[in-house]
Parts: sequence; C-alpha cells; structure tokens
Amino acid sequence: MTAHDNSCFIIEGGAPLSGEVQVAGAKNAATKLIIASLLSNDVCRFHNVPRIRDVELTLNICEALGCVVEWIDHACVEIDSSGMNEHRIPFKYSGAMRTSVLFVAPLLQRFGSADLQTVGGCNLGKRPIDYHIDGLSNLGVEVEEEDHTYHFAATRLAGAKVELAYPSVGATEQLLLAAVGAKGRTVIENAAIEPEIQNLVGFLQSMGAIVYQDACRTWIVDGVDEFRGCSYTVINDRIEAASFAALAVATAGDVYVRGADQEHLITFLNMLRKAGGEFEIDAAGIRFHRKNGLKPVVIETDVHPGFMTDWQPPFALLLTQADGVSIVHETVYEHRFGYVEAIQRMGACIQLHTSCLGNKSCRFLNTHFDHSAIISGPSRLVARNVEIPDLRAGFAYVMAALLAEGTSTISGVENVKRGYSYFIEKIASIGGRIREEIAAG
Repeated sequence: MTAHDNSCFIIEGGAPLSGEVQVAGAKNAATKLIIASLLSNDVCRFHNVPRIRDVELTLNICEALGCVVEWIDHACVEIDSSGMNEHRIPFKYSGAMRTSVLFVAPLLQRFGSADLQTVGGCNLGKRPIDYHIDGLSNLGVEVEEEDHTYHFAATRLAGAKVELAYPSVGATEQLLLAAVGAKGRTVIENAAIEPEIQNLVGFLQSMGAIVYQDACRTWIVDGVDEFRGCSYTVINDRIEAASFAALAVATAGDVYVRGADQEHLITFLNMLRKAGGEFEIDAAGIRFHRKNGLKPVVIETDVHPGFMTDWQPPFALLLTQADGVSIVHETVYEHRFGYVEAIQRMGACIQLHTSCLGNKSCRFLNTHFDHSAIISGPSRLVARNVEIPDLRAGFAYVMAALLAEGTSTISGVENVKRGYSYFIEKIASIGGRIREEIAAG
C-alpha cells in the first residue's frame, strides 16, 4: 500500500489471469472490532487485520481519543484503550469514513457523551444516521444537532425493544455496541445478520457480553457492567474473495483464492455457477475458472443472505462478457450504478432504468433513481482513461481494464486502497499487467 493519493494505475488488458491469491481480513469486520474494543478499559489484540486505508483511519481515531495502537506484525494490531480521554470524534476522520459513527456507542459507555460531525464514505446514495439516532434514543440517549455536529448524551443506557425500519448493517452494529452495556435487556428486531455482524457478536461475547441470536432477524442482548480485553481473529473478506472470483471467470482464467469461505459465499457461488463459472472447494480456499462461455442471469441485490450489493459491480462486469441479456436489480444503494458510465465508454452495452426489473419491487420503486440495469453481451471492451468514484467501483474499473484491449490509465486509486490490501501485488501475482505511477501534474 503506497502513500501516494495522486497515483494512478496503468493497466494493459487482454490476458487471462491464473495463479493463487490470498484473501485478507474483512474490512467491514476489522474496523467494527477495533471500535468495539473501546468498550473495554484493557488491551485487545486482533489477528488477520488488513493493512488498508479504512483500518488506518479507524486506528487514527482511536489514537486521537487517547488509545495506544501498536502493530505487532503485518496483520496483527494491539489496542490499549485504558488511556482514553476524549469524547469528540475528530472531523478530519469522521468526514472521511461513515464507520466513524459507530464510535458513538463506546464513547457513551465510557464517558456518557459523544460528539460527531458529518459522516463520510463512498458516494453510493444517502446514508443518513436516522436509524442510529432513533435506535439510540430508544435506549435513553439524548441527541442534539448543532452546526453539523451531533451531540449524544446518556447517563446510563437502558435496554429497550427496537424495530429497525430496514435491516441496516451500521444501525444494527451501533445498537449491539450500545446494548451490551445497557441496563437490562435489549431486543433488536428486523436487524442485519451479515457474517461481519456475526464476527462482531463473537468478539463482544469474548469480551464478556451476553448476546443471543433469535429467529426472524432478531438479536437479544442482556447488558453487563464490564468488559475485558481479549484476542480475536477477523474473518476473511468475502467481498475480496468474490471480486477475484469474478475476475478469474470473466477473463477465462484459473485462480485459486486462498481463504475464500464457502459458507459466506453461498449466494454468490450459486449465481456464478448459473452464469457459467466453475469452482472447486477445499479446506483452504476455492479455485475459480470456467469451461465454456458465460450465460446471462438475473440478479437482485439484497441484505444477507441475499446477493451482496458489494458483489454487484464486479459481477456486472462479468455479465458484460456473457452471451445474452442479463438484468441486475440493485435494492440496497440507490447510486450503486455510478460506475456504469465509464464502463459504457469502454464499450459495455448497459442500459440503466428507474423501474424495478427484478422479481420483486424494492424501496426505490417510483423514484427517479437508476437502480436496474440491462446488460447485453458479450461486449468488446477497449482501454480508456477513467477515474474511480468509490471503493467497489474501483475493482470494477480495474477488472474492465484487465478485460479491455489496450492500455488504460485509472486515477482515484486511493478508493481501491480503502478496501483491498496489497492490491497491485495480488493482481500482478496472477498475471495482471498493472503498475502504479504518480499522476502527471
């Protein structure tokens, strides 16, 4: 991971990719476990931590709050939160990543107050923290907004029944972090149940929390008075695994993805097989390849255990190489298709629509958002110069460049570094012709 935010990728496409790549720890799990460690006035150690920008930003916030952070080796980090002395989350970090809102619950537990300014992250659509505020208010938190700053306060959190309007991952995590130290029992209904949340719950339990998973997307939490430090392992990144799987199959390559977990990829694997991809599973990972051409499919993204929205961009690129017409219906983020225009300029035949073109209507029905795509293939892609708008679009652009004829220049690569560790090294190790240069000017 380089330090140059003004760098670009130079990619020569057209070569099938083959070899082996190691999946890193999950960004969407590691950052949440790090934040959860602040509940304890002790030392926590995490293994399988990815060296990526979002993790570094999360650790920077911890240090700004008074924690001591130490990398033990390239994938193991230790956090001592005994010296925490600040309840205000620095704006320069909160404005850069939306995960910063999750610091609110631990700060409330430690200090009874938390200040948070505007939350940042990828521009995938509106991500208001209303679900967080509503849920915390049910637990007795008072919230005031002044000059783009949220002030949270609570003398002691109290358990309550909370039903989320949508199974938001972030809101579920916030409520879990708040409920484990609240007095009494908290019931969170219509909650998210993603593998990353399961990982968070496992860590909270190791710290001393009491958390049950009930039927119908329900978490039940009995609050406890104190938490202890412990060691814990971050799960492997199912998004990275799926990204390299799609890349291997799309390029007619053959890639063994070490660390790919079948249990966390079941829905993806089913759709990949329907599209013509092949895979073999063993105890250490999954080999991805294909025997014949790709076939069109219909995909609808959804919350877990549905088809993950973060899998959508690389899979859509794969479908540009399928023989026929595919449909992708995005139901999670209204602006997830922001990457499509650049892919169209590279030769992809993709039409965007405001209608729900899947099997069911979604919450974007009768809105002006382009949240469905008709993809006709196979498309001959040609090299272009493009700028990456967000993290998952970044992999899609790199994937398009690797599929395209000619040499592409891709800027905005810091967005890729937010979520993929040792990205260039991994692409190059499986035969991708990629290098990084400092952008001119």
